[in-house]
Amino acid sequence: MSIGLADAQEVCFVPLPGPILENSLLEGQIQVKAEDSEINQDTFAQFKGKVEIDSSQVKIKADEALLNRQTQTLNATGNVSFQDKNITVSSQSVQLNRISNELLIEESFYQLNSVQGHGKAEKISLGATTGINLIESSFTSCPVDDEVWRIQASNIEITPDQSRGVVKHARFYIKDVPVLYLPYFSFPINDQKQSGILYPIPASNSSTGISIEQPVFWNIAPNYDLTFSPRLMTERGLQLKTEFRYLTEQHSGQANIEYLPDDRDLDTDTERYFYRFFHSGQIGKNWRINADINGLSDDNYIVDLGSDYFNRADTHLYKTLGLSYFSQNLDVTAQFRDFEVLGNYPDSYRALPEIRLNYLTPIGLGAEFQINSELAYFENGELDNPTATRFHIAPTVRYPFKNQWSEFLAEATVLHTRYIQENIQDSALAENVSRTLGQVKVYGSLAFERPASWFGTQATQTFEPKVQYLYTSFEDQNNIGLYDTTRLFNDSAGLFRGQEFTGLDRISDNNQITVGMTSRFVDNNNQERFKLSLGQIFYLKDNQVVDASKVDDRSALAAELDWQIGSKWYVHTQAQVSTITDKVERSSLSLEYQLAENKIMQINHRYVRDLSSEKINQVGITASWPLAKNWQWVGRWYHDLKLNRTVESYTGVQYESCCWTVSFVAQRYLSNRFDDNGAQSTDEFESGFNVYFTTRNLLREGLFGYRRPYLLN
Repeated sequence: MSIGLADAQEVCFVPLPGPILENSLLEGQIQVKAEDSEINQDTFAQFKGKVEIDSSQVKIKADEALLNRQTQTLNATGNVSFQDKNITVSSQSVQLNRISNELLIEESFYQLNSVQGHGKAEKISLGATTGINLIESSFTSCPVDDEVWRIQASNIEITPDQSRGVVKHARFYIKDVPVLYLPYFSFPINDQKQSGILYPIPASNSSTGISIEQPVFWNIAPNYDLTFSPRLMTERGLQLKTEFRYLTEQHSGQANIEYLPDDRDLDTDTERYFYRFFHSGQIGKNWRINADINGLSDDNYIVDLGSDYFNRADTHLYKTLGLSYFSQNLDVTAQFRDFEVLGNYPDSYRALPEIRLNYLTPIGLGAEFQINSELAYFENGELDNPTATRFHIAPTVRYPFKNQWSEFLAEATVLHTRYIQENIQDSALAENVSRTLGQVKVYGSLAFERPASWFGTQATQTFEPKVQYLYTSFEDQNNIGLYDTTRLFNDSAGLFRGQEFTGLDRISDNNQITVGMTSRFVDNNNQERFKLSLGQIFYLKDNQVVDASKVDDRSALAAELDWQIGSKWYVHTQAQVSTITDKVERSSLSLEYQLAENKIMQINHRYVRDLSSEKINQVGITASWPLAKNWQWVGRWYHDLKLNRTVESYTGVQYESCCWTVSFVAQRYLSNRFDDNGAQSTDEFESGFNVYFTTRNLLREGLFGYRRPYLLN
């Protein structure tokens, strides 16, 4: 029987008898669409004109197709397009054998579907068990119109269930220039982790000399891996860095060990090391465990050898181990908290342990009852320093209310703390101290809005006033040591915090009113274009707690401004201005111009009138600009206006192709090295040069120090 159609498209369902093969290319029935067809029920089916052949695995388009029912073969010719889950091929002819489940394509252009890659081939064979075999073919992962590199090979094999492809007799081209011949090599074909040698990391600076680090990655298991990184430094010797990572259903973590057996730059034979262990995990439904433990051989290890986890300005390393429980109303946290202090600074107190319990429950009529409590033991590395056991409990009754246009909070708290202090000879501290304070806070805010015009466009302007009254009773606390307490600095948001200190060793008495306001302009796309916040505290009575007393009857006026000027300019600034002297106490400014994603200039300024008897006055510039196609320049410069010197300079050029990046970076910065007495140098500088081979954009990932100045809500 034969059927012919001259002007209409025909759809046929052709049964294919025979055994059903797993992963068959044309399994079961296939659907064929064509402008014209001729079918013989016993031997063949021929289709012509815009032929489309669909099965559960494969889609083929061609000018003509012949299906032989006896040999179970399909031949498609003329502008053939073949597509399955692995590959898309354009060719003039395709031969498919259903019995052997094999495909043969000649003179073709192919595109891999599961990974980024394409090329040309004289012959492609594809089988469900043999995978993909390309004869006299090319391969690249670059875009079709921008082939920076390609591999030309006699044979490329991609086998199912393998994470690497095999290439034989390969010639490596950059553009059209051959640069390398390899008789055999393999390459990754998916995102699975694979053992192998990673990119080397060359660098040069005045501290280490010329150095080269060669990471070697070992994929122990899908959820375990280890990286060895020998690092040879001309000034200091051979260092070994290791990184072990693990991941389970409930836990994840990482362990690092770095070891330099003999630092040649030091006068004595000195071994130097660094270790780090980080863990986060869940135990059961409500329990979590975490650890962050760090240590090193000497104060200058990070300064001399660098670190992937800490920077030169850090003064201490954390050592914490904690266990937490969370439920709807109750959370409990127990942790050991220690520090390794760098340099000649007083040792910090460590909490061994520190247990916190917080409980919150509604009590009716919209009110809530909350208990915050803590039990901690503090000791210091200095044997002559006091130690203390501290118990604190703070029951609170509050009434919160909130809707779309207003917020109200009224709360009353009793703050009771008890200390047992030891090793307090020749001090003003008391062995047993019991302190009970009362605190009342009332807070309210409103939100008004109105239609407005923002530089000629329609917008919505808001006005959001807020006020808070805070009262805290007084009790003399000079007989209590300072274990985890430091003074806090206020900004426009911190004015409503109601706390002068961190920790619990000092709780200042308060009788004050805090007033603030925020105004925003929001455009019709619900994008915030402008925000201004102002706030100030008015003291009704001076604080009696030592270190908390005030010179004036009001705080500095705190202001914060975010402004998106058009589509290219952004401004963020914060300032605290004394309303008594009209002097700026603290300020920061970020002004950014962004013409495009890679065309950016940002100016930053920071000012502090008095920080530990020092004035801070620094300006910085960060910029990024394209030099040519694929080439980018990035620079950073920071200058101390008070000392009239540059504290850091950084410049680099980056070449970014479709699939890899190389960056050349030069920098000069303060060394921050500690001398034999533990004092930190403020005059020594170091300079260096680095080369990075990566697959990432250095500007976007922040390696050049770029950050957006603010984030509008």
